[in-house]
Amino acid sequence: MDPIQNPFAPGAGSPPPALVGRSDILNQGTILYARVKQHRAEKNLLLTGLRGVGKTVLLNELERLAEFCDYKTIMIEATVDKTLGEVLVPPLRQLLYKLDKLAGTGHKVRRGFAVLRSFINVIKVKVGEIEIGLDIEPEKGSADSGNFEADLTTLFIAVAEAAEEKNTAIAILIDEIQYLSNKELSALIIAMHRMQQRQRPLVLIGAGLPILPALTGEAKTYAERLFQFSDIGALSKEDVCKALQEPVKKYDVKFTKEALEEIFLLTEGYPYFVQEWGYKSWNAATHSPITLQHVQESTPDVIHRLDQSFFRVRFDRLTPSEQSFLRAMAEITTNSKQTSDIAAILWLTIHQVGPARARLIKKGMIYSPTYGDIAFTVPLFGDFMKRVMPILKNRSD
Repeated sequence: MDPIQNPFAPGAGSPPPALVGRSDILNQGTILYARVKQHRAEKNLLLTGLRGVGKTVLLNELERLAEFCDYKTIMIEATVDKTLGEVLVPPLRQLLYKLDKLAGTGHKVRRGFAVLRSFINVIKVKVGEIEIGLDIEPEKGSADSGNFEADLTTLFIAVAEAAEEKNTAIAILIDEIQYLSNKELSALIIAMHRMQQRQRPLVLIGAGLPILPALTGEAKTYAERLFQFSDIGALSKEDVCKALQEPVKKYDVKFTKEALEEIFLLTEGYPYFVQEWGYKSWNAATHSPITLQHVQESTPDVIHRLDQSFFRVRFDRLTPSEQSFLRAMAEITTNSKQTSDIAAILWLTIHQVGPARARLIKKGMIYSPTYGDIAFTVPLFGDFMKRVMPILKNRSD
């Protein structure tokens, strides 16, 4: 069949042709936006899940939903090499300029610029080699204390009041939120706590790995009362079938029952992999229906494609000891994988594998679903480790 007409979209954050199994999350977002605009208290939303479950896709959809609800939005991605201030200030600056163009008085907007200028002066934000500045005097005594928690709260209040003055609201969406430092996450939680207390029109929606609830709890014990934690998991068999069948209907194409079952088994219901197998199976077929044989013919190509991109980019960031740790994890076929078992497989002590374990958690490669257990954050990564490292090596550094 024509590869140009291929409806499937395998890519990081690429919107799938059929967004299935996520209506409850979008409904939560709709309720959050509506209640906050009416000055009603509502918990902000944090999405958690493994790689490849579609968290970024949902964030983008929630951003579109916010804009439909007449919100002004900011979408940022937290990284390990930039502070929260560095990634937050430039879009906040742009947002204030957008608010300034709206009809109505501008006293609060001008104050928002002044408070942002104070905040910038303290944290000295630069993008590349260019310092972010504003042609306005800072407001002394506001967001300039040097205490990041207090200053971020003051800044958020000023920006929220500027939006309120213009009869609108703000949605801040943060991807990969687990990469924020404890101090930054604590400041974000405090700021959102003040938003709720003052009923200001600013909401936060974040997405991150399954360690996120624990991180927020460590940052502030009352975080659980401020946020709805929505676990984004794999799709059901029924939803996988919908995700494959619905996009091809308009081309008078369908998958056979056996083909659908095979893709569900191969992908374990993870949306990113469903798109990959759907994409390659379409290209393997010359006409409808797409059969089990087409899926089987495309599988080696899909696995090679994943190995060279989705999996490899993560593997190449690992040290030899981290690679050995993950390869040992792949040897354990049960869901419960304990550090002591991995140490035993590597003929090392728990103390010796401890540093590699800590680094892998920090890099977002593994997490602890329950006390004492560890698991991959990337679905099917164990199978990849066996392919890329057929022989298990004992390495420590």
